[in-house]
Parts: sequence; C-alpha cells; structure tokens
Amino acid sequence: MSSKTPLLEVIALDAADAEGAQAGGADRLELVADMAQDGLTPSLETLRDVLSATDLPVRVMVRDNGSFAVGDLEGLRADTARLIDAGAREFVFGFLTVDSEIDLDACEALIKEIDGLPWTFHRAIDRTRDPLRAYDQLASLGCDTVLAAGHPNGVASGLSVLQRLAQRDGGPELLVGGGLRAQQVHLLRAGGVRGFHVGSAVRPGGWQAPVDAGTVRTWVDLVKS
Repeated sequence: MSSKTPLLEVIALDAADAEGAQAGGADRLELVADMAQDGLTPSLETLRDVLSATDLPVRVMVRDNGSFAVGDLEGLRADTARLIDAGAREFVFGFLTVDSEIDLDACEALIKEIDGLPWTFHRAIDRTRDPLRAYDQLASLGCDTVLAAGHPNGVASGLSVLQRLAQRDGGPELLVGGGLRAQQVHLLRAGGVRGFHVGSAVRPGGWQAPVDAGTVRTWVDLVKS
C-alpha cells in the first residue's frame, strides 16, 4: 500500500546528476549505468563519486545484462558485496524465469547478500504473466518498493494495472515510472500512487545531458502539491 508521503526518485548516472537532482529537491536517486540497456550495475568509482556528491538516499542497480534474466548470479552476488563495501545501503534488482515468473532463487540469493538492506524490485514486474500476483509474491520476499509502469510499453498503457496495484493492502510501496508524463501524475495520485520515478523527463537535453535541477523542481511541485 502506498505511503501517504509523496516521493520523487530520479535516475542518476553520475555525480553531476546527483547534484542536479538534490538541488531540484528530489527525495532519492536510482544509480545505474548504461541506459541504452535500461540500466546496469554502476562502477564502484561512480558509486563512490555519487555518495560523495549527495546526501540523498541512493538505490544502486544490480543487473548485468539488458534482459530480465540472470546472467551470472555468482558475479551479481560478488558485485553486490563490493557495492556494499563501497558504501551502498539500498539496492534495485529483479529477475524473471524463462516462463515470465519472478525468479525467486535469484532474488533470494541477492536478498541474502544485502542482509536486510532495503531494495526495490524493478520493472521486470511489467513483464510477468500476472503483475498483480507477482506484486503479492514480492511482499513475501521482503522488498519495500516495486517500480512499475503497469505494462511493458510504459505508463500510458499500464494505468489500469497501476491503479489496481495502488490499492493493494500491506504490500511494498508502489513507485511508478517508465515513460511517465507530467499529465499522468494527477490521475495516478487520485488513485493512491505516492511514489514517482523519472529519468529522461528531467533531462531536457537527453540522456547525454545531465539532470536539470529546474526540471526536477517542477516535478517535485507536481508530485507534492
């Protein structure tokens, strides 16, 4: 069930993004590399730079390929341990089986690695056979947040699913992102959504340009007004 406190999470690729997001009033960062593959595990150097540049909470992606299947699970576990050693205290991950179900074994392996630290199950949920059932499974796995668009094609196609997820009792916080547009926020808020996730929407110059603090501020006002 969604928190009553609105939250804006911004995708960051580096320290400049972190500074722009914080200056604009964002609540949290999702740190990733390689948006051409929809976000992979960042380098330890980038993590350290970002943690030095901001005091916002930073959720760090653990993902080694552009699909939602596990590539090298032992490698992912090792990456997670190294990220923790470098200062990571919040994470983002999510894996599916070949049958488009949540890969419980892979998720549980990383859950063991992070040992109680908070984590988000990312948009892999949009590719599951039944996102509503998957959401209930994730509650039992212990993640505190689920990032979803409601549909593989993005928020515009997933509004009905998102509204149903927002009404789930007792589950993880719902964080809506994936092609999110400003004009969708009012409808989502009216349906109970309180968490919003943006990337390209706060980069007027595209992914090659840094996060723009003024645009972040506009989104903060939209989400929290």
